[in-house]
Order: sequence, then C-alpha cells, then structure tokens
Amino acid sequence: MERDNAREQPEHVGPQKGEFIAPAEIGEEDERSDALPTQEEFWRPPVRFGSIPVEKIPLGWDRRRGYRKLFPHVMLPTQVVERVSFGHPELEPNRLFWGDNLHVMRQLPSESIDLIYIDPPFFSGRQYNVIFGDQNELRSFSDIWEGGMPGYLIWLNARIYEMKRLLRQTGSIMVHCDWHASHYIKTEMDKVFGYDSLRNEIVWSYKTGGSSKNTFARKHDIIFFFSKSPSHKFNVQYYKSWQRKQYKYNPKYPEYFDEKEKMWYHLAICRDVWDDVFVIGTDNKERIGYPTQKPESLLERIIKAASDEGDVVADFFCGGGTTVAVAQRLNRRWIACDQSRVAVAITADRVSRLVEEKIGKVFPVPDFTVEHWGVYEAKRLSDAPPDQFREFVLRAFGAVPDNSEPGIHGHKGAIPVWVCEPNLRSQVTSKNVEAFANAIRKTIRYQQDNLRDGIMLAWAFRPDAHDAAERLSELEKTDLNFIRLDMIRIDSPRFREHITGLSTKLADYENFLTFVHPPRVEVGWKRLSERTYVFDVSETIVLNSGAKIINVQWDFEYDGRFSSAQGYSFIRGKKAEPALQVQYEFPRTGRYRVACKVQDDAGGEGLWTGEVEVS
Repeated sequence: MERDNAREQPEHVGPQKGEFIAPAEIGEEDERSDALPTQEEFWRPPVRFGSIPVEKIPLGWDRRRGYRKLFPHVMLPTQVVERVSFGHPELEPNRLFWGDNLHVMRQLPSESIDLIYIDPPFFSGRQYNVIFGDQNELRSFSDIWEGGMPGYLIWLNARIYEMKRLLRQTGSIMVHCDWHASHYIKTEMDKVFGYDSLRNEIVWSYKTGGSSKNTFARKHDIIFFFSKSPSHKFNVQYYKSWQRKQYKYNPKYPEYFDEKEKMWYHLAICRDVWDDVFVIGTDNKERIGYPTQKPESLLERIIKAASDEGDVVADFFCGGGTTVAVAQRLNRRWIACDQSRVAVAITADRVSRLVEEKIGKVFPVPDFTVEHWGVYEAKRLSDAPPDQFREFVLRAFGAVPDNSEPGIHGHKGAIPVWVCEPNLRSQVTSKNVEAFANAIRKTIRYQQDNLRDGIMLAWAFRPDAHDAAERLSELEKTDLNFIRLDMIRIDSPRFREHITGLSTKLADYENFLTFVHPPRVEVGWKRLSERTYVFDVSETIVLNSGAKIINVQWDFEYDGRFSSAQGYSFIRGKKAEPALQVQYEFPRTGRYRVACKVQDDAGGEGLWTGEVEVS
C-alpha cells in the first residue's frame, strides 16, 4: 500500500493529488428543491385563543433566498493535497475535507448520501468545544456563540438544511446533542424535516463518575434520528441482555458469544435508551486524547441500523474520525469534513492505520483524498502546472477561464484578466504590464465597445510594473490609447473581496481564501537505552505569520504512507500543550525509517523523514 503516483497509475478515477476541483454550480432552485415541509395542521394557530403568532419556519430562513441571505454562497475550488492509496485505484475514493462544512456541503451533489451522523459543538460554552486549538476552529466557534441560543440555532439550521438536500430519499440523519440545546434543536428539525419525520429520540445513558449537590447527575446525551421519507432504511439492532447460564435456552432470542468474556448472552432488540454503550476509558486503545471523543461501539450501532454495506456515510463534524473509522471497518463509503486541520490530520492517520492493521486483508478498500477548501497550501499551488494554477486563481477570483484571446487568461464579466506564473517568487514586471495592455487593445471589445479595463492577478508586483500601469492610465487625459489596469495580489484582502461581493459582515467570511505554508520540520534524537530513544521537534520553524505548533504525529516504521504509532497521533503535555519531545522504545534493533508530521494552528503541515540506526 503506497501513496498514489498519478504517472505510475494513470487509470485512477476521481480527484488526484495536486488537482484543483472546480465547484459544481448549485443554483438557488437546486438548494431549495427540498422545500420545507407543509405542516399547516401541526402549526395551525389556536383560534380559541385569538391571534397568537406561530413561527412555522426555522430560525434564520428567508422565504426567498433560504439561508443564502445570511450565508452567501462562496464558489471556491477544492485543492487535493493528498491521495492515500490502498491498492485499488479503480474504486472511487472516499473524501476528507478541511474547511467550512456549510460551503463544502453546498458543492456536493444532491441526494448522494445515505446516512449523516453529526456531533456538532454543544451549546455549553466555547471553551468546552475548542478541542484542537486551531485558529480556524477558534474563529468558527466565536461566530457560533455570537447571539446566544438564536445565533447558535441559525448557524446549525443552515447546515442541517443543507444535509437534508444531500440525503437520498431513503436516507437518515442522526444529530448528537445534550440537555443544553436538545429541545430547541428538536423544534428546529421538526420545521426542516417535518414533525412526522422523527423516528426516535435516542437517549445514550452512561454511568461514569460525577455528581452534584444541587441536581441529579447529568449522565445522558440525546441523539435525534430523523429520516428524509417514510421509506428510510432501518436494520433492527440487538444488545446483550442477559447471560445464558442464568436462564434456560429459549430459541425465540438470538444469542451472542462474547470472545473476551468467553460467555454466551441472549440478545434483545434495542430500545431507544442505550445504557449498554460505555464511554471511552483512559486506558482504552481507542482513546485519542480529547474529551468529547465518542466510542466506536456507539457509531457502530448507528451505522449498522441506518445503512447497508456500500452505502455512503457522512460526518461533517468529524473531529478525531470515529465515524469515518467505523464506516471504513463496516465496508461503507464515506465523506468527512472538519474545520480543524489537526482533526483532519488525525482522521487521515486513523483511517490509514486501521486499513493497514485490519481491513486491507478483508475486502478491497478505496483510496481516500484529503481536500482543502478555503485555506490552501501555497507551495503545492505554486508547484502546479501553469494552466491548473491559472484556472484555480481565476475561479477563486470569481472569473471564468478563457484563453481564446492571446495574452488574456480569463474574464470577470466583460473585463479581461491576466494571471502570473505559479512560482511564489515570481513578480510582475513592466514588460508583463505592457504585453497585457497590448493584448487588451487587440480585443474586439476594445475596438468596438471601447472597454479599456483589465485586471492583473499576481503574487507580487515590482515597482516598475506599478509605474507602467500608472503611465497607461495617465494617457486617458491626452490619448485614447489608455488602459486602466487593476493590479491585485493573490494573497491580499482585495482579492478576497471579489470572492463573494459580500453583502454580509459575518466574521468567518473575512478569512476565506488564505494561503498557508508548511513548517520546516527539524528533528533531533538521542539514545536513552538499548532500544529507547528521545525525539525532539522543538527546533522546527513555523513559516506562517503569528502561528505556533499545535500538534505532532510520529510514525516510527514509515513505509512511504504515513501511519502513526499507537498513541503518537495527538499527544498533549502540561496545560494541554502539544508534546514537542517524545520517547519511544523500538521493538527490535535494526535500521528504521522514521517520519514526523507537524501541524501549526494556521493550518500548515510539514513532513520530515529520516533513518535511525537502533543498535
């Protein structure tokens, strides 16, 4: 199992590493194809009480534009930064996204998913929900809490509505929440899916410690199970009810042999109260290290109940990847997304390790891609072929690629657009300016319609380029041969202003379309004993301005596809800071290839590899 190389395996289907995927245009009619349910009788105002206002539509919904009035549609491409191969390139890959899930979902096709499970941030305070500490995660949660409960529900409603569009007619959604907001979420989902579409309010009851002097201990979560239509998929699930030795055998009840306990159990049909699924203990191998991690047994019951093998399961708040790992193990296809770059790195690592250790030998496993939306790796972008680079920049700018006229790469409306070379160090010169101006003069629109504007997009402009553009515009006073050029840096706020033509001041939109650089990873090590070594990444250089290291992952037997050692994917030291120094005991002497991945809180990720002689 190796990382994909497109030249060695040209028969690959789906997106390839280094590719930029243009967003599929989903119009407002498509977005609203799943009209809100008609529930006139349910929401009928009570006549006997007089004129009582009843709100029938979900919070934040605009009758004309849906949720696009509050959250405008942003058309940005996705950047495929990695394609991890498991030896079956003929299969369509699963997809793992880093980015704002609302905008990622808006670019996915309607009715393409069978089951959605989400464990969104609970309405219990922003600090509780900040798990990985990324800058994007912090910004997102600050927006969630602005406006109290109504603001939280509007933020969630926009996403739940989009999820409804993505579900197939036989599909279902499971929304995991707690007592802080469960009643409000239920009311809003009734408006989006329909009151009659609720299949279960599942209570997950757990018995871990904790008590209160003033209240009963709060020891349960709520999972709302809604279906898109009455013809939803459902497979009956069972739980271990009692040991067979305590009762006579009864053929009416299925039986289960627990390999760990070496004991036979009778099975009973699952109720809507689940008290047989336990939280993850501190010594459990599943544990990654963050407080809101859910057990695999919980997701296994959900996925088995509401999907079949080969179905598509999605989690748009994937966190540490529990849903993805279980879907992979149960032979489901999957789509996952998270706002945190660290969460995406941990999820990718978890899937790779799972396939390597268990699944790859059982059934053919599709590859998976890691795709970025809204925050892009500048180095990978600059390494792209010029035509791919220019198409990416034009689409991100809201322009249409068009090379039918020499010296012009696209148009934004009627205005010609020119794009620089991919190299990050390239700078526009006066010669580039003059050549573009001459190309504009040769266009039919310049000659017939007197259109004299142009836009140049580049990483940087030399002073002589600005001087040349100024001379061209000065001709407007004395010579009809003038050209007005707007010169915009690709990584500037001015470029981002063109993405949406924003009529909103939502804070998270200010950071769409940013470029990040990978840390320059430096690793040192020393031997402590015969096979025990200490590794240190404290000399790593972070290249993103104002960023700091947020996570470090280690693979001590690197074979070309990164798969961290157990317990070395999300390591925290004092005060929950990332551990920059780790200790590892190799299983035997010999030469090892070691790999280290470092993520910073701006979204940059760097990889180091080296050989260690263990003697």
